[in-house]
Amino acid sequence: MAVIDFNQLKNNESSEFQTIRVLDTNGNVINQELFPDLSDEEIVQLFKNMVWSRILHERSTKLNRQGRLGFYAPTAGEEASQVGSEFAMSKDDFLLPAYRDVPQLVLHGLPLYKAFLWSRGHVDGNKYPENFNAIPPQIIIGAQYVQAAGVALGLKKKGANAVAYTYTGDGGTSEGDFYEGMNFAGAFNAPAVFFVQNNGYAISVPRAKQTAAKTLAQKGVAAGIPAVQVDGMDALAMYAVTKAAREYAAAGNGPVLIETLTYRFGPHTLSGDDPKRYRTAEEEQEWLEKDPLIRMRTYLDNKGLWSQEQEEAWTNEVNEQIDEAMALTEQASKQKVSEYLQNVFVDTPASIQAQIDAFRTKEGE
Repeated sequence: MAVIDFNQLKNNESSEFQTIRVLDTNGNVINQELFPDLSDEEIVQLFKNMVWSRILHERSTKLNRQGRLGFYAPTAGEEASQVGSEFAMSKDDFLLPAYRDVPQLVLHGLPLYKAFLWSRGHVDGNKYPENFNAIPPQIIIGAQYVQAAGVALGLKKKGANAVAYTYTGDGGTSEGDFYEGMNFAGAFNAPAVFFVQNNGYAISVPRAKQTAAKTLAQKGVAAGIPAVQVDGMDALAMYAVTKAAREYAAAGNGPVLIETLTYRFGPHTLSGDDPKRYRTAEEEQEWLEKDPLIRMRTYLDNKGLWSQEQEEAWTNEVNEQIDEAMALTEQASKQKVSEYLQNVFVDTPASIQAQIDAFRTKEGE
């Protein structure tokens, strides 16, 4: 695999960024120089992770509609961007996800039932093992960029061979935290990899209406950090660029910004958003033809590495995993008001403690 020259990108002060691709929309290799150093077995596993993510999206949507899950942000269409980037990361790296990044969180090592508990607003969904390098998904838009800069600086001070990585959407690039996080990481040469998943809309606001920038990658120029734009529907390109960015940052060269051009096939969240009010059927069809799963499946089919039988068997296995995770989720103990109050404070004020005691009496403790 050819090396991406991030030092050259760091000095790019123009608004021109070439979109990096490895596969075209028909699954053909068009950039052999950047083809990732992955075995056939590893590429198959990458695709299986993408299929897993799509099935998780479909099942999560159904579970939400059944009232068995709470908050859910659709991920269909973004599998290459999310899964392809996560596949290049190490378990030693520290993930700071946004609310749409549950697939990366689970692939990084979080038990799926914990992600389901988080969706349901259960406190146990936020309780992670000490050796698991991640925090729960961030709801505040852009705040994870500031947190990632801090975590990256901590990794640098420890001398760890690891990076902090985080994601936001195109709308997140208009938040102050986005700039502050990148500026801090750049100023202190902290090992962070920042992702902007440009799916075209900040909820219902088109990208062109919330920033005049020609690209989102160029926003790294002001922070003095290298930036690159990648076809976010191309999992192999996402892996190749992410791996190179991770190696660059972990080697002590400072942070990298990666803009991924992708698309969410569904609404912003399942909390009332209707994409038909602001997107045309023609636009959606154009992006559906770029489906990252179709692209990778075609590539694997052409190489004789994947079959319908394999996909059916894997689909059944994934659905069983989800069923098992949901069963664990629904076995979790019900939360109590006394616990809500107790969890707010490290040192509980006397007035709040009195309320806790009163609720515990009512709860039968």
